[in-house]
Amino acid sequence: MTEIPLGLYLYPVLQVADILLYKSNCVPVGDDQLPHMNFAKHLSSKFNNTFSKIFPIPETICNEFSGRIKSLRNPEKKMSKSELDMKSRIEIIDSADEIRLKCKRAVTDMISEVTFDPISRPGVSNLVLIYSLISGLTPEQVCEQSVGLDTGKFKLLLSDLVVEHFKPIREEVMRLMNEDLYLHQVLSEGSNKALQIAENTMNEVYEAIGFKF
Repeated sequence: MTEIPLGLYLYPVLQVADILLYKSNCVPVGDDQLPHMNFAKHLSSKFNNTFSKIFPIPETICNEFSGRIKSLRNPEKKMSKSELDMKSRIEIIDSADEIRLKCKRAVTDMISEVTFDPISRPGVSNLVLIYSLISGLTPEQVCEQSVGLDTGKFKLLLSDLVVEHFKPIREEVMRLMNEDLYLHQVLSEGSNKALQIAENTMNEVYEAIGFKF
């Protein structure tokens, strides 16, 4: 018997529930979650038209290029935190040595030139895209800037850029990890705030559909 993960069915519903429950106006997502956003828009519009205008129609925030950064080990797949191979992704708290090693071992191809061609050269193009998003340059500008470099040297430049980009973030994360009391306070305040918003939304929903205790 073939087993289908229940998460395939539950995740979109739970994501939409979170969006609507907290009346989100704008939601940043990857391009693989665009169908979920369409589902959220449909449900919010349907409820508003059927009962009462309670939910804002959520807008999708999806960067044209960063909608789906690819895996460093398999550029045909998206970069994912659930991937078992730790070398497939760069994490914010990775050390400088870990980042450099992951960039160095990123899958490319047999062509040494640095070009941006996601269809024919997905591995190299993925690295160019990461460089582009951090530097603010377009992929084309990154390639122009890298004329004369082979992919090995480009990986070194990329690793230095990524290390410097994440350095202050990593340092702040590591600092906060040692602030137990502060973290518990933030979690407690956030939980209470979220609970209040959720309760207010549900009370509005109950009243709109005529369901009263």
